[in-house]
Amino acid sequence: MKADPSVTLIGDLVGSRRTKDRGVVHGRLEQALAAVNEAYAPPVPLRVTVGDEFQGIFASLGAAIAATLRLRVALLPDVDVRQGIGWGRVLVLSEAPRVEDGPGWWAARAAIETVEAYERKAPLRAVRTAYVAADDEPGPDPALVNAALMGRDHLVSSLSQRSMSVLDGLMRGRQQQEIAEDLHISPSAVSQRIRADGIGVLLAADELVRAV
Repeated sequence: MKADPSVTLIGDLVGSRRTKDRGVVHGRLEQALAAVNEAYAPPVPLRVTVGDEFQGIFASLGAAIAATLRLRVALLPDVDVRQGIGWGRVLVLSEAPRVEDGPGWWAARAAIETVEAYERKAPLRAVRTAYVAADDEPGPDPALVNAALMGRDHLVSSLSQRSMSVLDGLMRGRQQQEIAEDLHISPSAVSQRIRADGIGVLLAADELVRAV
């Protein structure tokens, strides 16, 4: 029997080797992965594989897309992350230690390579996430998914550090009053950032995409 397609995710940190304390960066990555694993309970939890690379398998495309946003926001502004989402079958070659292969992972690797190609094009340099489906696996239209990812990543890349903190707080369910107190600004200033910086659009799009 042919296995159902899986939603795979591969990510790696951008420019982490230039940081002064890679131990601190690695700790933040581990913390961000743990938070996403707790929130989304992926069938195969996100885990660091080699160096600054991580991977996991999600129950749905929407969950994987939402996870990529939260991981990126958790790590910025100190370090950025490129992430590739794949759609395809996954083969488990062994359980202990767990070794996987198959079109799902090849697709995620191709998606990471797509992001690397974006980085060589000035107009697309802000895009940090891509989606690739295996050739023989029907699934969500890659063109539509990548169009949404491009717009989302561009908005995130344009945010100031303070607006990033507002976005992070709202995604974690915090109230605007709490966020304002933490940032030592007024609640009206938080509301203004949500409207003017596109944070409201990011949150609305995030809610819609989680149903995919």
